[in-house]
Parts: sequence; structure tokens; C-alpha cells
Amino acid sequence: MHAWAFHGWRVVAACFVIASVTWSLGLFGASVYLQAVTAEHGWAISTVASAITVFYLTSAALQRTVAAQIERRGPRPVLTIGALCMCCGVALIGQVSHPWQLYGCFVFVGIGWATLSTTGLSATVAPWFERHQGRSMTLAIMGASIGAMLGVPALLHAVGTLGLSRGLAAAALMAALILLPLILYVLRFRGPEQLGLERDGGLPADETVPSKAAILPVAASGRPHILLWTAASGFALGLMMQIGFATHHVALALPLMSTRDAGLLVSATGLTAFIGRLVLARIVDHVPVRILAAAAMVVQSLALLAIALWPTVQVLIVASLFYGYCVGHVTTLGPVVVRREFGAQAFARTYGSAATLIQFTSAMGPAVYGFMRDGFGGYGPGMIIAAAVTMLGALSMVAGSRWGLRAKRPRST
Repeated sequence: MHAWAFHGWRVVAACFVIASVTWSLGLFGASVYLQAVTAEHGWAISTVASAITVFYLTSAALQRTVAAQIERRGPRPVLTIGALCMCCGVALIGQVSHPWQLYGCFVFVGIGWATLSTTGLSATVAPWFERHQGRSMTLAIMGASIGAMLGVPALLHAVGTLGLSRGLAAAALMAALILLPLILYVLRFRGPEQLGLERDGGLPADETVPSKAAILPVAASGRPHILLWTAASGFALGLMMQIGFATHHVALALPLMSTRDAGLLVSATGLTAFIGRLVLARIVDHVPVRILAAAAMVVQSLALLAIALWPTVQVLIVASLFYGYCVGHVTTLGPVVVRREFGAQAFARTYGSAATLIQFTSAMGPAVYGFMRDGFGGYGPGMIIAAAVTMLGALSMVAGSRWGLRAKRPRST
């Protein structure tokens, strides 16, 4: 079998498209909902941001369940439920007339996000690959960048042209027409064993994967929980600030540029994220992924500081592009780290536990940014705090890397 005829790559392609739609309606769509709902109803940014936080909290509560159910039942039934919930939630956002109603809408969006984002897609792809574990996951989640490049301008255009109610209903319908056929047809197998194949498409013996020690470096450490929770803590802190930034990106830009230009900036940020993911896909199976994640967080910290200290159009644009380049690294490398350190068999339950912490912490991002913005009367001081928190995430990743190296080092006798 030719490598690219392997059904696992079709699963990756399907997950790429699913990620494009999911991030359009989820992470990046949240910035559109924040701007459009506050403009439509005149509600406080912190009120809407708190409702958006519910969708991340709902997702966080479901992480272990989603991973376990995909491992038990396969991805098709789980992702189908998620797609239906997300589409219904998005359509209902346009129908609200009171702030409390937003919370119910974002519960539905949160169920969809739990099943269709990083944990669900990673658990779907993980059983199919060993040698290409990092590349396959990176390519699958790369669709998130398409969500920023195309999804945000499309949502802004739909809402601006059709109004909040009809625009979001049209977006939800289009998403359902894309997601459901892919999930039902392409994701009908749990793994290569159902097709009588091995991972990576049945590689010859001389091309098999690295040794077990290389795949499971934590097995010899005796304390795998240290590696797991330093990774989970690092990504939790980084993603909390990243999700908050993405949610408030349009609102952050509006004092300096028009709504159209703010949408273009989000698209350009998504483009640099896409470029970053392309680079990551080429190198991820050959580099120390923890250090790479820490470096990305350091760059993001510097970008946030620049926006806070020099609030000009030029600095906002340049800093957003650098920040965006690293978005894919921080989003994608969490499951890659766990997959590399714990292997395919333990991935679903192990990453499900880590993702619970990551999601609960990162869920606070939109509300934290919103309360800091309202409390300080602007985004500047909050961006400095966000930069410091992101740097703490980088330090956690480095600490875990140093522990892993020390654990693998042979002891002297």
C-alpha cells in the first residue's frame, strides 16, 4: 500500500476540515460573538465574556469523558453529537434577548468544542500512527488556522450582511452540512486494526518506529505524573492567555482600526498560525517538543508586552502576527507531548486527564481578560499580567523537560 493511500491520512484530512469549522465557530468565533452580541444588545463586555467562559468550562468538564468514549466507541458517534450541539448553540446565540440565555447557548457550544477540538481530534488520529505521530496530529489540527483566516471574516460578513440572528443561523447550517458527512463517512473506523493494517499503514520491519524506550521515556522515570502535570500546567497557563487573547482580539483592535480591518488582522494572525503549523509539521517528530513549546510561549509573552507598552497600529499588527505564529505550537504540542511520553495505548485516558486541567484553566481566559479590561479601564495592564502568566507556563515546560532528561540519565553505580 502506498503510504498516502492509508486510510489514516484520510482521517487526518477529515480532522483538518473539522478543525477548520470548529475553530471558526469556537475559539475564533468567540471574538465575533463578543463583539456582535455586545453591539446588538449593549451589554457589558465582561458579561458576554463570562458567558463565553461557560463554553470552555463545559468543555473542560467533558474532556475525560470524550477521550474515554472515543476510545470505547470510536470517534463517529461522539463527534456526531458534538457537531449537532455546536451548530445548535451557534444558531441560538443569535436568538437571545437576555444575558442569562447566553449561558445555555454556550453550554451547547462547549459540548461541541469538547468533542471537535484538540482532545477529540487527537484521540481520533492517535490510533492510526506511530512513526508519524507528531506530524499527523499537527496536520489534523492545522485546520484551526483556516478557521482564523476564513472563519472570522466569514462570520463577520454573515452577521454584518444578514444580521446577528440570520447570520449565525446560516453559519450553523453551513457547518452542519460540512461536518456531518465527513464524520459519518470518514470516521467510521476506530483504527487500522479494523482494516487489517498496522499503524502508519503497515510499515516494513526495517522502517518500524523508534524503540520502546524512545516512545515511552517516562516509563523508566518512576514518576510519570511529574512529567504529565508539568506539561498540563504549562499548557494550561499558556492557553488560558491565548484563548483570552483570541476572544478579545477584535475588541482589542477596534480602538485602533475599523471592524473590517480588525477582521483582516485576525485573518492575518490565522495565516501566520498556519505558517507556524506548516513548519511544525516538518520538524515536530525530530525536536524536543517541550522546549519548542516553551520557546513559543516566550515569544507570545514578548508580543503581549509589546502591545501593552506601545499601543499603536503598527505594533499591534506586528505583535499579533508573531503571537499568531506561535498559536499553533501551543495549541498542537500538548497532545504531541503526551503522545510521545506515554504512547498510543495510554494516550486517550492520559491526555483526557491532562486536558481537564488545561481546559478548566484556559476556560478562564475570556473572563479574565474581560474583568481586567473593565477593571483597569483598558487592555494595557491586563496584557502585562497575561505576559507574565504565559512566561510561567514556559517555565513549567522547561522544568518538566529537565526532569525528563534527569530521569532518563543512567545512574552511576
